[in-house]
Amino acid sequence: MKKLSHYDSAGTPRMVDVSGKAQTSRTARAHAFVRMKPSVLKQLRSNPKGDPLGVSRIAGIQAAKKTSELIPLCHPLPLSHVDVECRVEAKGVRITSTATTTGPTGVEMEALTAAAAAALTVYDMTKALDKAIEIQDLYLLSKTGGKSGDYRRK
Repeated sequence: MKKLSHYDSAGTPRMVDVSGKAQTSRTARAHAFVRMKPSVLKQLRSNPKGDPLGVSRIAGIQAAKKTSELIPLCHPLPLSHVDVECRVEAKGVRITSTATTTGPTGVEMEALTAAAAAALTVYDMTKALDKAIEIQDLYLLSKTGGKSGDYRRK
C-alpha cells in the first residue's frame, strides 16, 4: 500500500515538499453531473439570473485558479489552461473540466475543484425552480504526467 504523502512520520498533516521534483507537463480531467427535472432543464436558457451554463463555466475556471486557497495542503500552481464544458442532457447537466500546467505536482485537485464549482453554480442559478436538484458523480476522469504516471477512469 502506498504511503499518504500529506502526513509526516508522526501522522501530522503537512504540505508535501515538491522542490526536488521535475517540472513536467500535467493535465487532469474531472466530471460532475447536476441532476434536475425536465421542467427545470427547459427553463435553463430563460433564467432571469443569466445563462447558468455560461456562468458556471466561468465559475469553474475561476475556482481552478483558487484551488490552493480552498484546499489547505494544495500547492499554488501556474495553470496554463483551464476549460469547463457544460452539456445539457435528458436528466441534467454534465460537466467536464480540464486543467493543465507545467510544474512539479499534478492538477487533479484543480480539475476537480473546477467541476465542483461549476456544478454548484448551476445549482445556485436554478435552485429557485427546484430545491431537489442533485449534484452527483464528482470524480477524476484522467490525469497525465508526473511520477505516478497516467490514469484513466474505467
